[in-house]
Parts: sequence; C-alpha cells; structure tokens
Amino acid sequence: MDLLCDVTFNIQLKKHTFCSYQLKVDDKIMQLTFPQILQLRDKVRALTTSEALENSIQNENFVLLFVADRKHLLFLEIPKLIDLKEELDFCFSSL
Repeated sequence: MDLLCDVTFNIQLKKHTFCSYQLKVDDKIMQLTFPQILQLRDKVRALTTSEALENSIQNENFVLLFVADRKHLLFLEIPKLIDLKEELDFCFSSL
C-alpha cells in the first residue's frame, strides 16, 4: 500500500533527458542542465550551513536564488530552501 501515491510535493527534480533536468518549485518549471544542477547544489549547500541559516533566520527569513545562469529567480523561505536541499541531495544519492 503506497500512501504517497496521490501526494504532490512543492519541489520536484526530475531527469528529463540525458543531462537535462526539470526542476519544479511550486508552479514554476525550469529546465536545467547537469552543470546548472551542480551549481545550484553548491549554492544551496552554502546557504544551508548552520551559520548561513542562523543569519537568514535572524535577518529576513528568506533567500533570493538565481537559477539556470540567472534565467530564473526564486524566492524561498527557509523551510522551502531546506526542502530544495533535501531534493538535490536525494537526486545525487540516486545517480
């Protein structure tokens, strides 16, 4: 029995074709290449260190993140930023 079969998550990262990925954040869909995914992962890791999270929570409680060579701008509150980090980590753990 699969309990999560009808659940849709706010952040989804899917492999679309070879070296092409699709990132969905809420209703926004972005096409990314593998190098762009790597760059996004590095940015998200830097923003989710304990010091950076603490600083963000004390100041504005959100981050603005450019994605795909500045083609897209994401407004992410801290819980959604952590969800994005977990989705990226899951993507690279299943490669």
